[in-house]
Amino acid sequence: MYRYLLDNTMNPFVVVPQILKFLMKIFCTYLILLLMLLSCSQRGKLAFEPEIFTGVSCDACPEIVIDIPKATGKDRISNAINNALREEVISQLTFDDEIEIKDIDGAIQSFSNGHKNMQELYFDENPDWAANISAEVSYEDRHMITIKVDSYLFTGGAHGYGSTQFLNFNKKKGSEMEEWELFNDRNGFRRFAENRFRKQENIPPDESINSTGYMFERGAFYLPENIGFTKEGLKLLYNQYEVASYADGPVELTLPYKEVRKYLSGKIKS
Repeated sequence: MYRYLLDNTMNPFVVVPQILKFLMKIFCTYLILLLMLLSCSQRGKLAFEPEIFTGVSCDACPEIVIDIPKATGKDRISNAINNALREEVISQLTFDDEIEIKDIDGAIQSFSNGHKNMQELYFDENPDWAANISAEVSYEDRHMITIKVDSYLFTGGAHGYGSTQFLNFNKKKGSEMEEWELFNDRNGFRRFAENRFRKQENIPPDESINSTGYMFERGAFYLPENIGFTKEGLKLLYNQYEVASYADGPVELTLPYKEVRKYLSGKIKS
């Protein structure tokens, strides 16, 4: 028995280190596989850096803050995203349509000039203008990417105006997508969306889409201008005033990808 216990195959001082060494090899193997999977999941993701613009800070100046992502790549899709975001900011801040604005700094100056002109015309009121625009990636996979742009503008009056825009991009083509490019069966999707919209808003199927207070033109349901991809699903968003009053706020409908995938033109990871 003594000789048996001294045998290396049964000696715990030999067996235990061997077992630990074996388990360590297994752990390292799985760790490498996990890192490879994580690397693959990130492959194809675009790189961004924050880009912040502000207006001049003074008591008589409007408050302007622009916080948007800038794609750092040198490829077509990065250029398309940066150009689209720049154009979106310019379109919202430009006060004088007769002047061609080419960059965000010029748009900020245009907004500031508009505020100054209004102060000169209505010096006794002197409203405090403000512009706040921010953007973020709401969805990205190997094929496409969606940027969500939130903005709030105040130029006097009882209240300001907030809105959201979705910018969808085809990464392979390196271009922004028009709304019709999102679908392979747009009419079928519209009918499906109306059915889901009626259920969400408790609108009877046999009554007008405006029977509960909505304001769709000509009394017929139509898709919003803003349709974007999010982690939760495909979002349809009607901004304030589009189909309801300001007090009602924006109207949203989020549709799970498993329900709308058959209507979409591209493959969606969900």
